[in-house]
Amino acid sequence: MDADLLRRLTPEVLGVLVGRGADLAAAEDAVQEALVRAVGVWPVDPPRDPKGWLVTVAWHRFLDATRADTARRRREDLVVEEPAPGPVSGADDTLQLYFLCAHPSLTPSSAVALTLRAVGGLTTRQIAQAYLVPEATMAQRISRARRTVSGVRFDQPGDVATVLRVLYLVFNEGYSGAVDLAAEAIRLTRQLAEAIDHPEVAGLLALMLLHHARRAARTAPDGSLVPLAAQDRTRWDTTLIAEGVRILQAALARDRLGEFQAQAAVAALHADAPTSGETDWVQIVEWYDELARLTDSPVVRLNRAVAVGEADGPRAGLAALAVLDPALPRHAAAAAYLHERAGDLVTAARSYADAAHRAGNLAERDHLVRQAARLNAATGGG
Repeated sequence: MDADLLRRLTPEVLGVLVGRGADLAAAEDAVQEALVRAVGVWPVDPPRDPKGWLVTVAWHRFLDATRADTARRRREDLVVEEPAPGPVSGADDTLQLYFLCAHPSLTPSSAVALTLRAVGGLTTRQIAQAYLVPEATMAQRISRARRTVSGVRFDQPGDVATVLRVLYLVFNEGYSGAVDLAAEAIRLTRQLAEAIDHPEVAGLLALMLLHHARRAARTAPDGSLVPLAAQDRTRWDTTLIAEGVRILQAALARDRLGEFQAQAAVAALHADAPTSGETDWVQIVEWYDELARLTDSPVVRLNRAVAVGEADGPRAGLAALAVLDPALPRHAAAAAYLHERAGDLVTAARSYADAAHRAGNLAERDHLVRQAARLNAATGGG
């Protein structure tokens, strides 16, 4: 059995069933039954058209369930309108599944889980392991999400921006348990890029590749975080960087700038610098100006303040930071870094300690605690 083929065809077959009128939950059940049958049949009798075989078996399973379930008698007209036998269209309905799973009525966590289940082909157990929650909890989350979108028409236009935000959420989860969510997000975004010609889809794919290229250098052997400036750039994946830059350049050439393209441009400038000291911070500030114009995001302005501190000196960076809300995530960490660059080690140590208390995860907190301890030792503070 070609497990990769089955995984690739699963969302396509699911999309065909939903496109014919099956709700997502019933379609998933029918597709799973078809996959089980394929495992038993294909090794001895491989089909000439694997997708068509799966669609036919899954559709019949769906119709059988529809006839047997008296609560679903309203769907009996689907039996009458069963498509005539023949080749299955080569069109990939997976794109519609993206839009369905990223429906605006879903919470971000539910949209992510449903996307991984329906489009990614992951099991509920795998998704639960990746998010470090009980399988029952994840099953309930996915079930609620299915009910939420059960009445959504399949032909409703989708929102690409919402789909991209969901995929970016998946990517930012990184990896834990048995499922590498960063790699899974890249796989899904590649799939989306093949299905839709959109510069922001390309921008997101480029951004993921450029970030993922630095993954091996982000942590020390003891598991501690390594800041970008201190990373061993020989450990960066130059193949991923080259691909990300190529995709980004093609997207930017279309002159339809979006948030993810601008973020990818910043990442590309970091990747292009042979050493941290050779980073083109002036151009990075310019890209953050574009991002601020596109998003009006306080987090973008925070990152811009740090870039200004690199381009024009730490005092300029602190001035840009001073107009921002100090309650912003990582505001204290940015202030600590800029104060240290400016030579005010006492204030920097206090800010590092404050940032550690606000850190969103254990690795980040430990890194900030070490920075505070380092400066306290240098200044004789406690």
